[in-house]
Amino acid sequence: MILVTGATGTIGSEVVRQLAARGAKVRALTREPAKARVPEGVEVVRGDYLDPGSLEGAMSGVTAAFLLGAPGPDSRHDQDLVAAARAAGVHRLVKLSAIGTGDPDVGPSGDWHVPGEQAVRDSGTEWTILRPSSFASNTLSWVPAVKEGKPVPNMTGDGLSGVIDPQDVGEVAARVLVDGGHAGRTYTLTGPEAISVPGQAATLASVLGRPIATQDLSPDETRDHLLTVWGFDEAQAAGGVAGTAFVRAGGNAVVTEDVPELLGKPARTYREWAQDHRQAFA
Repeated sequence: MILVTGATGTIGSEVVRQLAARGAKVRALTREPAKARVPEGVEVVRGDYLDPGSLEGAMSGVTAAFLLGAPGPDSRHDQDLVAAARAAGVHRLVKLSAIGTGDPDVGPSGDWHVPGEQAVRDSGTEWTILRPSSFASNTLSWVPAVKEGKPVPNMTGDGLSGVIDPQDVGEVAARVLVDGGHAGRTYTLTGPEAISVPGQAATLASVLGRPIATQDLSPDETRDHLLTVWGFDEAQAAGGVAGTAFVRAGGNAVVTEDVPELLGKPARTYREWAQDHRQAFA
């Protein structure tokens, strides 16, 4: 049995889908099971990171677990998940982290996953850490602006990122959870190219067949955008502003071969993601 935490979010739901497609036994952890939409055969259980006791039952009988904590400075989520997994005898842990973790130049957000990564490394289990770059799906936040013909917000200037399709993250996670040979490894997951926000906007425009302009945001405007559109709290927004400055300065222009080496095929491009999700912008 494989437990997927954060099972109804962007990455968690993709991991559930990929595991189910492989015929694995899957248990999806969510705060609201009644609202969960999962593939047939997937078991849905209630669990809340703020209620460590609920995690114990969810871990019962589990052999491998995908650990997905909410982004932010509070690392208790990961530590509680690891503690529950150890108590239940889970022997394989795969933690979703983030690119740049541990790099002081990233700013506060570079420290968010450090305690969780360390908890996994110290767990005594067979562990693997996944550090994806910026998600292609982040541009779904552009939908209102695109539909209204307004410029989309650009928080990172011409800074490049190895933007990755969540589908690839989910497929990598499913493979690592099911297969052996990845213990003690940390993978940095990126798409096949480094692309800027204006580059993504131009690609999306070509897919939709209409122009999409971008509007540069100042640090203060970026903070407000993260608070109001992304739903970040003050600490998350502060980390996000520092992180966007890091990208703007070229710090995230990283492309690796981890995805193609793990999956045996090229990483998906932003254009492929945009083509698959064009109806969201229609």
